Amino acid sequence: MPTKTLQIPTADGQADAFAAFPVHGEQHPGVLMYADGFGIRPVLRDMARELAGDGYYVLVPNLFYRHGPAPVIELPEHIGEEARPALFAQLMPLIEAHTADRVLRDADAYLGFLTAQPEVSAGPVAVTGYCIGGLLATRTAAARPGQIAALAAFHGPVGVDGPDTFSKFSAEVHFGHAESDLSPEDLGELNKALDAAGVGYTSEICPGTIHGFTMSDTDAFDAAALQRHWDRLLPLLGRTLTRG
Repeated sequence: MPTKTLQIPTADGQADAFAAFPVHGEQHPGVLMYADGFGIRPVLRDMARELAGDGYYVLVPNLFYRHGPAPVIELPEHIGEEARPALFAQLMPLIEAHTADRVLRDADAYLGFLTAQPEVSAGPVAVTGYCIGGLLATRTAAARPGQIAALAAFHGPVGVDGPDTFSKFSAEVHFGHAESDLSPEDLGELNKALDAAGVGYTSEICPGTIHGFTMSDTDAFDAAALQRHWDRLLPLLGRTLTRG
């Protein structure tokens, strides 16, 4: 599986990024993948490669490039519960500094870069995200509806910007929530807002999961829920993205 380490010019500097794409020479639909707060690391590279193996050019930018190249903070091979408090003490200032204005400036740069790659076919792209990346994916889809055909977010705080965000979507949407993040009542309210916005969507709680369930290098990992994530994501991309 071909991969590249790239530098994306942005309004505020250069964002390092990882890309994976099929070995075949033809063009493929583009997917912008936003990492969780721990950023680009082996598990994200593996997920990008797996998605690329299904026929997509996958771009994973370093969200916190303003603070240095990935990994911005030193990470253990396995992110256990005992390590999380110290890691989040370092990460939270970076997350708090990553304002909505920054998110959208960066999204313009990422989307422009992705669609200009010679391996990427013409037409709309998809955006996916995990944890805080799910929120960034949601903001990107709302701000750039003409460019985004599909939005998928997993264990992310997708509703924090309020229901008006959903009315801006033109993408088909899948939200996969952790059971620890969202009650059935909260899910009902979120889905009512999606209904009111006229969005084509699926939105569900993955049973028995906790926040971060897709990430195999954390204690939250749930192999069955990760497979469910692929079972939702791949058909969504297949329905919405045009093959070259």
